[in-house]
Amino acid sequence: MRRQQIDYILATMLESYDKVSDFNITVDKPLQVETSGQLRPVSINPPIDRLTPFQAEIFALNLIQSDRRLTRNLLTEGSCDSSYQLPGRARFRVNIFSQKGCYSTVMRQLYSRIPTIAELALPEAFSRMTDERNGIILISGATGTGKTTSLAAVLNEINEKRAVHVVTLEDPVEYVHSQKKATFNQRELGMDFDAFASGLRAALRQAPKVILVGEMRDRETVEIGLSAAETGHLVFTTVHTIDAGQAINRIIGMFNTDEERQIRTRLADTLRWVACQRLLPKVGGDRVAAFEVMGSNLRVKEVIEHGESEGKTYYEIIESCQPFGMMTFDQNIAELFRNGLITEQTAMSYSSRKSVMGRTIDSIKSARGEKTTAIDGLSIDNDYGRTAERRR
Repeated sequence: MRRQQIDYILATMLESYDKVSDFNITVDKPLQVETSGQLRPVSINPPIDRLTPFQAEIFALNLIQSDRRLTRNLLTEGSCDSSYQLPGRARFRVNIFSQKGCYSTVMRQLYSRIPTIAELALPEAFSRMTDERNGIILISGATGTGKTTSLAAVLNEINEKRAVHVVTLEDPVEYVHSQKKATFNQRELGMDFDAFASGLRAALRQAPKVILVGEMRDRETVEIGLSAAETGHLVFTTVHTIDAGQAINRIIGMFNTDEERQIRTRLADTLRWVACQRLLPKVGGDRVAAFEVMGSNLRVKEVIEHGESEGKTYYEIIESCQPFGMMTFDQNIAELFRNGLITEQTAMSYSSRKSVMGRTIDSIKSARGEKTTAIDGLSIDNDYGRTAERRR
């Protein structure tokens, strides 16, 4: 298969629907794209009803383009990450992986224009992150929830207003930042450095004020990241967790028990913000982001140092600190429901504490004058007990 044929297939998939975010090439399925969170088949000429293992493998190997490192990773680790450029149209983040002896490919479309914090309607805390001068800021969430886009918007605002050196370590480079007030050096894993730990260690010698680490994948990277934050750098990074508390516990869990006390103290001193994201189905189609945001204060530092206990959990602290820019997922999801952006069913299914969300939804519906229960036809039985009295 030639490069022109690959580009023709990708262009056809890109134009098949509006708001295409991902391509999915899997054996025994047609070519598929994801739009508004749903996978949809793509018609192509000549038609492909079900991809064969040979077709899927040829497609994957052509995306690798004979790169030795990617080929070695695919054979030894079972997957590899790269990027692909469709000339004049789009860039893609590519993941090729083995499943049941066949190869599958998932491609995420990368947008060339970097959205602003205002355009993404991010919480006010994201703007406050750009004013931090040191420490660690964690952005967490599942794959595909928009962590990279949110980080790009934050870095773009730094680029607009601060004359600082920014070094990014990415896998791969997704948003390309232009040189504005800040000076950007963007490095790609496998091309410019061999591992996040070594890339981060080298970044400390490159005089940056701001460092972006694509993902905290291992203990060594976390340790160097903490050292960078302690020596006056502002470190942005991502972790794959579902809420703020789990993000902190994931970092602490990378270390041995005898190191836990020291790591808790260091993390309490350097952590500035934790922001978590989820994408929810929006009324009328498309998706809308929900956020959980936790800042740093004395109560948060105490829980990081000593662990959660009854009455002292991350959720309870965030819930009570909403006036200071923090919010739980449940508070933000309730606001989305109040504004009519999501349905009641969506709010309940994506909430962290369903009992809390249920009471909040009932309160919102009551304020609107809507029913809060599906039970109808109830009335007072005025004859209860009188029948027995008559018999006497």
